[in-house]
Amino acid sequence: MAVPESVLEKIPHLPESAGVYLWRDRDGTVLYVGKAKRLRSRVRSYVTGDHMESVKTRALMQQVGGLDTIVVPSEAHALILEANLIKEYKPKYNIALRDDKSYPYIKVTVAEPFPRVWVTRHLVDDGSRYFGPYTDVGAMRRALNVVKRIFTVRSCNFDMPRQMPERPCLDYYIKRCKAPCILAQTQAEYRAMIDEMLVFLEGRTHEVARRVRQRMELAAESLEFERAAELRDALNHLERMEEPTVVLSIEGGERDVIGFARDGDDAVVTLMRIRGGKLLAREHQFLENLEEEPDPAVLQAYLARSYYPLEDRASELLVPFEPEDRELVEASLERTKIHVPQRGPRSELVDLATQNARHLLEELRLTGDETEERAGDPIYELQRQLGLQKVPRSLVCFDISHAQGTDTVASCVWFQNGRPYRSEYRKFKIKSVEGIDDFASMNEVVSRYFARRTEEEKPLPDLVLIDGGKGQLNAAHAALEAIGLGAMPIVSLAKREEEIFVLGRPDSVRLPRRSPALRVLQQARDEAHRFAITFQRKRRSMRTMTSELLRIPGVGDAKRRQLLEAFGSLQGVRDAAPEAIAALPGFGQKTAERVLESLRKNSPTARETVPAAVGADSPPSDPSPQSDNS
Repeated sequence: MAVPESVLEKIPHLPESAGVYLWRDRDGTVLYVGKAKRLRSRVRSYVTGDHMESVKTRALMQQVGGLDTIVVPSEAHALILEANLIKEYKPKYNIALRDDKSYPYIKVTVAEPFPRVWVTRHLVDDGSRYFGPYTDVGAMRRALNVVKRIFTVRSCNFDMPRQMPERPCLDYYIKRCKAPCILAQTQAEYRAMIDEMLVFLEGRTHEVARRVRQRMELAAESLEFERAAELRDALNHLERMEEPTVVLSIEGGERDVIGFARDGDDAVVTLMRIRGGKLLAREHQFLENLEEEPDPAVLQAYLARSYYPLEDRASELLVPFEPEDRELVEASLERTKIHVPQRGPRSELVDLATQNARHLLEELRLTGDETEERAGDPIYELQRQLGLQKVPRSLVCFDISHAQGTDTVASCVWFQNGRPYRSEYRKFKIKSVEGIDDFASMNEVVSRYFARRTEEEKPLPDLVLIDGGKGQLNAAHAALEAIGLGAMPIVSLAKREEEIFVLGRPDSVRLPRRSPALRVLQQARDEAHRFAITFQRKRRSMRTMTSELLRIPGVGDAKRRQLLEAFGSLQGVRDAAPEAIAALPGFGQKTAERVLESLRKNSPTARETVPAAVGADSPPSDPSPQSDNS
């Protein structure tokens, strides 16, 4: 890594105060924008090796040609400035929020004497009120139609009251406007209507409906039946507008709810707006270029760059986990307090938002042809419980089986989205291990499997599951490290207490017995056990048959194979007629009689009793996948 001397000379003179730093390439293009509580310490860590374990950081520093820093009063200011600079420069190595600044807003020019309403994609600090962003453009258009039908907002562009036309436009005659341009509607009346419209856009539809109903009743009492009829029609529109928005109702309050789903370098964040105890809207944001960023840092980036600019923020924000620098984020959000609910209705809301995020992420994957099938909630739950950055859509499970130290074999089963994928099952004969040594056997089979899969350039699984405890887990990880796959996620499941051992964690993970995530692991473990036992018993049976036939005088390897091919099993040979055996090539009547006499000396009760495999259960039929004897 060759950082320019001009950059190295700057670092010792940087202040130990809050600020923002910009790494640039040799052409001056901004590569990365970051914030720091202490600029000098943070920037120095990039060149002293503290960040060099990250692949992304190594790639960044190889391209660095310059450094700029901006000092700000506090870390909260740094967070906001970082978000603004990222939006401006769109650096290559920062988390990318796809479609950033492209969602439409409804703009109300409340600073004007006679405010107007229109759609915009640009936020300008001109005193106007903005509602949005609307990720569902259809919902925004429906809201605008209701606004125009009920609130009769002017659609002209006159700078009123400086510019006043001589006569009203067509909207006045079709009752879409009350012509404040010719003072048929006073400024006070127009303002009162705009205030009600703002209440409606804030999501408090029921409050607007209550006011309209009161005015309708007063008009009817005053015998102003035409006016009462207009208010009745407006009330009907409001009630129809309110009905489809009531998706969920909880106990009062106004809050925003964040849902989060991630799969590798892509993530989706959903925002659900709850006003007056009703779920009124769901918005979402796709995030890319996450690389090795942890989930708390990704959530912080979203809150700083997408949620912070929103004007209509609730006083309570529910999130699925703590963002990085929570206190700093909360300070920048000012009146909004962050909560991470663990149980109860608020936790259910976070779960609902998270399910929405997973749904959108799966749609993204399906649209991009990155998968053929959706991953279910248990798969995402498994990702969350094990702390995986990538959704474990595919997992393989390894198991070892032997009969008192003999006929040691191994199995590998593949599960895709929580279901068996039998064409990818593999079975192995352990070659390098003598006697009972599960650790060495696991090391051998994992090494052979992944070495061959890498050599053949076949897809690798998202998660490796080992049947066993810490010893088997460490043996499998050593095999992966030896072939350059040490970063692959790997866990083990110990059967006695159903403990999950995760590499790098000192304590085991214990999930509730009814946990869908635990059930996925148990199904894979049990299937690997069944498959290994089936293969081990088949090998032991073949060895028993071979040993009995080889003890017959005059029967060698070639004749033994002929007998098994012709009659299928040892019992089939024992039950065969002498003429049938004598008809085989190389056999005669005397040889046939000698074979049968030798076999019948050993009655079924006197035959060798085959010991049961360790931990064996009666297996179902073998799905006959491929065998790996390489």
